[in-house]
Amino acid sequence: MGPKTFVLTRRVPLSIASGSVTEAQLEPGSGVVVRSEFVCPPFDQVYAETFPAVWRMVRRMGVTDSATDDIVQEVYVTVHRKLHQFEGRCAVKTWVLGILTRVVNNHRRVRRRKGAGHALSSVVGDPDLLPDGALGPHEQATRTEAGRIVHALLDELGDEKAAVFALAELEGMTVPEIAEAVGTNVNTTYARLRAARRDFERAARRLQVREREIDDG
Repeated sequence: MGPKTFVLTRRVPLSIASGSVTEAQLEPGSGVVVRSEFVCPPFDQVYAETFPAVWRMVRRMGVTDSATDDIVQEVYVTVHRKLHQFEGRCAVKTWVLGILTRVVNNHRRVRRRKGAGHALSSVVGDPDLLPDGALGPHEQATRTEAGRIVHALLDELGDEKAAVFALAELEGMTVPEIAEAVGTNVNTTYARLRAARRDFERAARRLQVREREIDDG
């Protein structure tokens, strides 16, 4: 009879909880299988590691200054309620940003139903484009205007395209990560991203034409 095989478990850090739920490794010559089983991270850890990305994305997806705190809070209330369902099949950031896109899209739809229209780009700023106290007045104005233009263009894409575009172009996520976050297959996500990039470029060209007409007028 061969040697006994024992299964040991150990905690998996949040940083590697991004793929399979379990991993198994045979210790050479020991006859012992060491199995890494996914352990759901605590809420405080999830919050600390994902908050910067959540705050950036809420602003980047066109939520007004006055609504930002409420939207971020709603995201984390949902995360807290559903965290026990997270099984580690993707990075926890991907999972949280998926919740964020659904919360923000619902917010945009409610605004439209109430007649508020799309997010008001005049009061929305990308955190990476906000004025910096070290910059001069002209540079500050340029960065602020750039943020407003980006959000105005994102508003023209519609909810699904805007979410995919923002996750890819502004947050740097891969298409498979985006597909996991928004709950679509990879081919559909590729198609939406191509369409979003095309529509964004068209909207940018229309804006440039309008600005030239204003300058010429």
